[in-house]
Amino acid sequence: MDCCTCPNGKGLSNAFIVISGILLAIGIIFNEPLKRTPYSVAEYLVLLSAYFLSGWKVLKSAFKNLFRGRVLDENFLMTVSTLGALAIRQLPEAAAVMTFYAIGEYFKERAVNRSRRSIAALLDLRPDYANLKLDGEIKKVRPEEVEVGQLIVVKPGEKVPLDGEVVEGISFVDTSPLTGEPVPRKIKKGDQILAGMINGQGFLIIKVTKPFEQSSIARILELVQKAAENKAPTEQIITTFSRYYTPVVVFGALIVAFLPPLILPEASLKEWVYRALVLLVISCPCALVVSVPLSYACGLGGASRRGILVKGASFLEALAHLHTVAFDKTGTLTRGVFRVTKVVPYNGFREEEVLAAAASAEVYSTHPIAHSIRASYGKEIPLKEIKDFQEIPGLGISAVVEGKRVLVGNDRLLHKEGIPHEICNIEEGTGVHVVLDGIYAGYIIISDEIRPDAKEAILKLKELGIQKTILLTGDQEYEARLVAQKLGLDAYFAELLPEGKVKKVEEIQAALPNRHNQKVAFVGDGLNDAPVIMRSDVGVAMGGLGSDAALQAADVVLMEDTPYKLVTAVTIARGTIRIVKQNIILALSIKALFFVLGTMGVATIWEAVFADVGVALVAILNATRAFNLPTAREPKKTKMLTGTW
Repeated sequence: MDCCTCPNGKGLSNAFIVISGILLAIGIIFNEPLKRTPYSVAEYLVLLSAYFLSGWKVLKSAFKNLFRGRVLDENFLMTVSTLGALAIRQLPEAAAVMTFYAIGEYFKERAVNRSRRSIAALLDLRPDYANLKLDGEIKKVRPEEVEVGQLIVVKPGEKVPLDGEVVEGISFVDTSPLTGEPVPRKIKKGDQILAGMINGQGFLIIKVTKPFEQSSIARILELVQKAAENKAPTEQIITTFSRYYTPVVVFGALIVAFLPPLILPEASLKEWVYRALVLLVISCPCALVVSVPLSYACGLGGASRRGILVKGASFLEALAHLHTVAFDKTGTLTRGVFRVTKVVPYNGFREEEVLAAAASAEVYSTHPIAHSIRASYGKEIPLKEIKDFQEIPGLGISAVVEGKRVLVGNDRLLHKEGIPHEICNIEEGTGVHVVLDGIYAGYIIISDEIRPDAKEAILKLKELGIQKTILLTGDQEYEARLVAQKLGLDAYFAELLPEGKVKKVEEIQAALPNRHNQKVAFVGDGLNDAPVIMRSDVGVAMGGLGSDAALQAADVVLMEDTPYKLVTAVTIARGTIRIVKQNIILALSIKALFFVLGTMGVATIWEAVFADVGVALVAILNATRAFNLPTAREPKKTKMLTGTW
C-alpha cells in the first residue's frame, strides 16, 4: 500500500502524526466544552485538524485511485467510513480512525526499514572509488572506469572496489559484508579477492579480473534488490483475496445501511448508516495486506544478515516445506581441497611418468582434483606441448601431450574408450586413472576431507523433520558409500553424469507422497551442478560467492562454505511461515468477531478502530520478529589472528 510512503518529508509527516495525536486527545477530553462553542466551531477546528493532518495521505491516495480505476481498495474503505462518520457528526471517531491508522503505518515503516537494514548495509558497501595505479601514479577514479587487467591499490581499512587477483602484498580481509561471518581471511599474492571485502592492515596491489558491473558485490546487490519481486504463494493469495474481498465488503455495508430501514418500521437510517460505517472500518484488510508481505520481507532480511541470500519469498516458503535434501559431494559435503596420497603405476611406467602425464593433461582444468595433481607434480608445464585439450563432462580429460594422447579420468571413461585396467580397491579417496596412447599407465589416489560441520548439519536437518537426505555424486560408488556412511545419509547415488543428477531429482520429486506441499532441495557448489540446481524445487549453491553459475542458477545462495547454513535457512523459513499464519488467523478471527458485533450494533467505531488499526499494529509488531528469529547455534569456527602472519 502506497498511501503512507513518502520519499521526502518523513520528519514532517511524523510531526503531523504527533500533532494529530495531541489534537485528538484534546478533542476527546474536552469534547463537551468544545461542542458548546458557537456552532461547535472549536470541536470542528480541533478534530478536523487532527483528521486531515493524519489522514491526508489516505484521502489523496483514495481520490487518485478513483481516477485510475482502482476504486475499491483499503484507502477507499478508510475514506468512505471516516467521511461518513463526519457526516453523522461522529468527529472523535473519524479523527481517531485516521490518527491510529497513521500511527500503525508509522510502525510499519519502522519495521520495513529494519527488515531492509541488512540490504542497506550491502548498498553501503558499494565502493565509492578505486585507487587506479597508472604510469607509476595512483589516481582516484570511479570503479566503473577501471578496465580488466589494470592495477588498483587497496590501502588498509579501504573497501575492495573490484574483483581481482592479488599481485603484491599480504593482508587479512574482513569478508563479513559478503558472508555474514566475522572471520578474517588471509590474502596473499596469487589469491583471488572480491569486491565488497574490507582490507585489514596490509597494503595490496590487485590486478582487476572483472569489470564492476560483473563484480561479486554488484551481482549480489542486483539479486537482493530483485528478491522482493518474487512473491510467495501465500502472499499472492492474500493479494487476490483483497481484490475480491473489498467489493464484497462495500456492497455488504450498503445493504446493512439501507435495507433494514426499508423493511423494519422502527429502524433508524442514521443508526444503520453508522453500523455500516463501523463495518467498513472493521473490514479494512490492512492487517493482512501489510503484515504478510512485511513478514516475508523481515524473513528475507534476517536471512541476508546471516549470510544467506534467498531470491524471493516464494523460495523462502519452499524452504519451509522441504521433504528431501539432496547433496553434491565434492566442495559441498567435503572441502574440495584434494591432495595426492599415492601413485600406482602399471605396465612398466614409473610413478613420475604417470603423475607428469596427468598433470600435463589437466593443465587447463579448473576442477579441484586437477589442482591437486598439478600441485603434487610441482614442476612447470610447457603449454606449447599441450594440444587438443577436451574436458569430457562426468568422465575426465583428454589431451595430446608431447604427441601422445593422454586420458585422465574415472572408471567409466576407460570403459567408454575400451581400455583394460585395474579395479581400484580404495578405502579412502578417489582413484584417477591415467592412459598413455591407449596403454593403461596406472592410477592416482586423491584424498578429500569431509567438512567439519557436515555431519552436524545432516543430524540437525533430520531433527527439523526433513524426511530424507541423499547424496548425488559423479564420484565412484565406494567413495560415495563411504561419505554417506560417515555422515548418516539415508541414501546415495554414485557415478552420475550431470543429466543423471537431474533425472534422479525428477524421480525423487515424482515419488513424493504430497507433491504440492513437499519440496526437494539440491545443494551443490554452483559450478558443474547448475542443471540440477535449476531443476530442483529449491536450488541451493553453497559457497557460491565468486561463482556466476551459483548466483544465476540457484534460488538460495549460502555465502559461506558451511553446510550448516542450510539448517539456519530452513529454521528462518519455517519461523517466517509460522508468523505469516499467526497474522492471518489473528486478523481474520478478530475481524469476524467484530463484524458480527458491528452488525448487531454492539460495536462502535472505537471497537472498529481496534479491530482494524489495533490488529494491524499487533500483526506488524509480530511480523518484525521474522528479522531476529532464533536459530540453532552454528558450529564454532577457528578465528585467525589478525596481528601477525
